[in-house]
Amino acid sequence: MTRKRIHKTRHVAVLAMLGTLAACIPATVPPAGTSRSRATSAPRLPTDLVALIEREPIWNTQQVVPNAQNIPESTYVVQSGDTLRGIGNRTGAGSEILAMANGLPAPFIIHPGQKLRVPAGRYHLVSEGETGIAIARAYGIAWRDIVGRNGLEDPFILRRGQRLLLPSETGPRGQTLEQRAAAFRIDIDDILTGGQPALKEGERTAAASTMAKPLPTTAAISEPSRFSGTFAWPLSGPVIAPFGPVASGLRNDGLDIKAPKGTPIHAAADGVVAYAGDEIKLFGGLVLINHGSGWVTAYGHADTLNVVRGQKVTKGQVIGLSGTSGFVSEPKLHFEIRKDRKPVDPLLHLPKAS
Repeated sequence: MTRKRIHKTRHVAVLAMLGTLAACIPATVPPAGTSRSRATSAPRLPTDLVALIEREPIWNTQQVVPNAQNIPESTYVVQSGDTLRGIGNRTGAGSEILAMANGLPAPFIIHPGQKLRVPAGRYHLVSEGETGIAIARAYGIAWRDIVGRNGLEDPFILRRGQRLLLPSETGPRGQTLEQRAAAFRIDIDDILTGGQPALKEGERTAAASTMAKPLPTTAAISEPSRFSGTFAWPLSGPVIAPFGPVASGLRNDGLDIKAPKGTPIHAAADGVVAYAGDEIKLFGGLVLINHGSGWVTAYGHADTLNVVRGQKVTKGQVIGLSGTSGFVSEPKLHFEIRKDRKPVDPLLHLPKAS
């Protein structure tokens, strides 16, 4: 479902009404025995701050043309004055891939006469403003596979002119861009690793602001340098689904906390909003906060979101209101803590409930 179709169901409200809970669309209940069903439709968010300020998720603002080049396996002999970046441009392979394939550590020093293996494969040339999610969707490839193939690391910001080695095609051949987009799915990790737009060489990231104001669609946001604080409960309520395996045979990557509709959701620690929206059907209204040092918290099933991408938030700040968006059978909050992309048990990092 595109953002344009979503906004046909949203009615623009005055800012004075943002603090109140809009009428909710009835929740869609997953089939019995599958608490985390991935059905094809889900209730959407009512009007909120995100709808007014960011009408499109960042990865929808610039279309990616799937024009990757096929590069054959070869050997390149380093000439005087060569740089790894220049060799990558000359051969069509990414300089990062050349470094990985030839065991070259930073600062990637090469010498005349040195022989470099140029790996074969399909390489996509990144344009300014492209996000990893948009690139993966254009080719119908899971973004996590591209991350792994290219050894991408935090802060996961691509650069204009970077060449990404794509995995082999696995989907049906001959699909149109629209068909690939319709079949494409993202998760929390995809947003955290592929939701930033590519920058020009040497371009700085945008500083976080305490105000809920829109950022340019080509602006990558700065993340906190480190996290040295502690986490607090995002709201009070009984835990109705703990972290770990669930009865359906699936896994809960966080805690499900029962909360009446409209309960304020608080930021668990200081940080910068990495995402606020409803593009992941499972969780409905979702906020992701980057706390630095690889720590991220996630807040799902919100009916109202009060923060936007790139906004600086403080511990205890209200970031939204709980509800029944996404796939739920009762009002609740889905809360996660992640460290270096991996979900961890929130109970190990939260104060004991009184």
